Amino acid sequence: MEAADFYTGLVAELYEPLRGSVPEAAEYLGLIRRFGEPALELGCGGGDPLVELRAAGLDVEGVDSSADILRVCRAKAHRAGVDVVVHHQRMEELDLDRSYRLIFLAGPGFNLLTDDAFALRALERIGAHLAPGGVAWIPLFVPEPLTAEELGMTRTAVDERGDEILVSFLSQQRDELARTQRTLLRYRRVTGGTAEVVDREWELHWHTREGFAALASRAGLTVAGVLGEDGSPAAPSETEITVVLSRE
Repeated sequence: MEAADFYTGLVAELYEPLRGSVPEAAEYLGLIRRFGEPALELGCGGGDPLVELRAAGLDVEGVDSSADILRVCRAKAHRAGVDVVVHHQRMEELDLDRSYRLIFLAGPGFNLLTDDAFALRALERIGAHLAPGGVAWIPLFVPEPLTAEELGMTRTAVDERGDEILVSFLSQQRDELARTQRTLLRYRRVTGGTAEVVDREWELHWHTREGFAALASRAGLTVAGVLGEDGSPAAPSETEITVVLSRE
């Protein structure tokens, strides 16, 4: 299932309050100040960290493939009294009338592109939107398979309406050759004893460093750095990295 189809309806409403972590706006504020404006956040989702970056006065826009989750983003910006410019486009079909000093993802959303062909098209479109001297900041990771104990696990929270919301991990399929992992998730919201339930398959596709560099080169981009979680050059064993790309 493509990301545009996954983040719809109930899932778009519940995804952010049920996710495991929230991007820290300060990190991306620092990146924009380092590399310059304007900036573009790919896969901006419900507005973290985009809304905070706009509140800080930065010239940053967002793009996402899900119209539903962009409505969540606009509502968050409205509550914060912030104007945001967001575009409803797929990453691999990016077509904007502006170029950017920094194009970034605030999380490993690039892994949601389900094969190398989609990834290559996305890299080509990213390159086409980079200003001279601009950089792309792309986190990548190799997902770990769920353990037997994690299968069936449920994460819970309470939403702003006071309803109980839940996501459960039902099953998983992993293909090492295709570098894909599909996890069946069940989202629920319980209102007054009545449950609204949606099952969705969350698909991730990962890259080897060499394979990603080859795709970037085909897209006319150069790997300017491969960073670990602490911002220093990533060790070969690290599976959570950020690839910094520039135009050739």
